[in-house]
Amino acid sequence: MRVAVDISLYPLDADFIPPIKDVIERLNHYDSVDVTTNSMSTQLFGEFDDVMGALQVEIGKTFEQLPKAVFAIRILNNPLGS
Repeated sequence: MRVAVDISLYPLDADFIPPIKDVIERLNHYDSVDVTTNSMSTQLFGEFDDVMGALQVEIGKTFEQLPKAVFAIRILNNPLGS
């Protein structure tokens, strides 16, 4: 099943840009996940297991690196155009 995920990271730190860029860069290394970024969020497209697996790994890494952070995530199954 294909999914589309809209994800935003809110590091609760004054220097918030580097962690956001880091997680986007890491997500771009997954060949099975298509990543589109805009000024408000990042969208991930792919098979459910691939996208959720990438998110599990990268959210875990981010939480290990940052003392406080919030991820806002919306998941759509069977996105249009898939």
